[in-house]
Amino acid sequence: MTVDSKIFVGLKSTRKKNAVSTGQAAGPKCHWDGCEKIGTHRAPVGPNAEGLYLLFCLEHVREYNKGYSFTTAPSNADVARLQKEAAIGSRKTIGSRINQSSEMPLPSTERSGSAKVLNARKTAAQREAQKAELRKRKLKVLEAKAFETLGLSHDATPEEIRSRYKNRLKMHHPDVNQGNRNSEDELRASIEAYKILKLNGFC
Repeated sequence: MTVDSKIFVGLKSTRKKNAVSTGQAAGPKCHWDGCEKIGTHRAPVGPNAEGLYLLFCLEHVREYNKGYSFTTAPSNADVARLQKEAAIGSRKTIGSRINQSSEMPLPSTERSGSAKVLNARKTAAQREAQKAELRKRKLKVLEAKAFETLGLSHDATPEEIRSRYKNRLKMHHPDVNQGNRNSEDELRASIEAYKILKLNGFC
């Protein structure tokens, strides 16, 4: 089959000409007062309006950037007016405002390292809550057997578990028992029991 085939004869394209091909420019207008050009360049509004942007044509985005102050010093009069209008909502913007989270202080507003300390405290508190939850739930068969092997009650604290484990290691060590086979088995059982309890977060 070729392009000259009868099947292709008389077929017409049903596509509409897009706005660009007909010479009409599409898109939002430049936010600069009195400008009718298309706003193709994004510019940040500035402090108190994080996440919001103004749209400008190439000429006015350059003008805006010249007057924009990236420090705490105020921007020039025209740019400052645009920023203020955008921040209070009287001028149309794009994007969505970013609200500062009040739950956790930022490192920049606190002494160096304080956020790390707060996170560590939070994590420690979460760990304690998790351990308390573990003690409340019904023990699995291996966990119950591990407590039994170490001779502890099910509500034993992590310190008690570690202390009992160290005592049993000393008691059943081969050097102390002259290679007694029963003692070696007890030692292996204690090590396995401690491993199970540690893996399941009891100590």
